Amino acid sequence: MLLHPQFDPVAFSLGPLSVHWYGLMYLVAFSQFIALGRLRIRQHLAPVSAEQLDDLLFYGVLGVILGGRLGQVLFYEPTYYLAHPLEILAVWKGGMSFHGGFLGVLIAMALWARKSGCNWLTLTDFIAPLVPLGLAAGRIGNFINGELWGRIADPALPWAMVFPQSGSLEPRHPSQLYHVGLEGIALFILLWWWSARARPRGAISGLFLIGYGSCRFITEFFREPDAGIFGHSYSISMGQWLSLPMLLAGVALLALAYRKKSL
Repeated sequence: MLLHPQFDPVAFSLGPLSVHWYGLMYLVAFSQFIALGRLRIRQHLAPVSAEQLDDLLFYGVLGVILGGRLGQVLFYEPTYYLAHPLEILAVWKGGMSFHGGFLGVLIAMALWARKSGCNWLTLTDFIAPLVPLGLAAGRIGNFINGELWGRIADPALPWAMVFPQSGSLEPRHPSQLYHVGLEGIALFILLWWWSARARPRGAISGLFLIGYGSCRFITEFFREPDAGIFGHSYSISMGQWLSLPMLLAGVALLALAYRKKSL
């Protein structure tokens, strides 16, 4: 049985300015997006230029931050933020919903695609393989903060971990690291391989939806459920409710892509 390392959430301070590890993980996520995107451009597997990629990232950052924060507020903690509205702005403390950020990015990419004249699905096919490692970085940030801990685990489990932040000394699943492994590393490997050759338009996006929806649904079984708008539920969590539409949409999109076979 392990004890959570109790990292200091502040990586370093510059006078009155404190830089949090959680914020640095977002910087890592955006940096790897640029690096992998430029690699795909050099491999002639991108519908954008290197200059356009920087502009695309700017739109994506806005979508992630605005959508992710609003998703956290609306999907998971509406009562808390209604009572503490100024806390909505405190993104450096953590509290970002993937599903909200996902919707925010979809809207941002639709706006960018309209401005640039790029097909929206062609654009999302390009972006999908660049996302999972960024998700992994965010989950590492959650682990450093000691938040989003897992459900109570068997003490005999070698990696069962005590999270003092949970308010108890019962060993739990380090579910943040399960997210890193599945929807981060494993999904990246799958999508990077799948997108290395031409696929029908929408097929890569469809596989991302299926892959993320499935991985998130699985990891939620090991994660302490969030209360969310439906209250606590140990049968199906808020994260699983939100992942089901992604999974179903991914199956439909993948089937439609291969039915049309439009490259």
